[in-house]
Amino acid sequence: MTDGSAAAEGKDDSSIAIPLSEARRERYDLPVTFNRRELDQILRVYGIKVAAGEWRDYAIDHLRDQAVFSVFRRTSEVPMFRITKTPRLRNRQGAYSVVSASGQILKRGHELARVLGVFDRQLRLVKA
Repeated sequence: MTDGSAAAEGKDDSSIAIPLSEARRERYDLPVTFNRRELDQILRVYGIKVAAGEWRDYAIDHLRDQAVFSVFRRTSEVPMFRITKTPRLRNRQGAYSVVSASGQILKRGHELARVLGVFDRQLRLVKA
């Protein structure tokens, strides 16, 4: 009889199923990146906002646990918005999120196109 106290409690680590892409990433410590389709969607929104004069610069960070696309009004400032991809949250709230400069999560979801929809909203004048 073995002393499988962790196995007896149902906490055997070998039974945890993780996707192959995540296993490879952890094995080789590869950073999380945006794929071509995701970058195309993000840069499409970015181009529209640049043409409107609202955004001027961007930065892409590939970290170990998430990829971040930061949007700036001016290069020397903090980012106005951060579009993040966190694969670890894909089964919970969704891998994609848009975060404001204050840290407030504006939108979170499983589909990038829906999350980027937060930038499509048109402001309207409300008369009191």
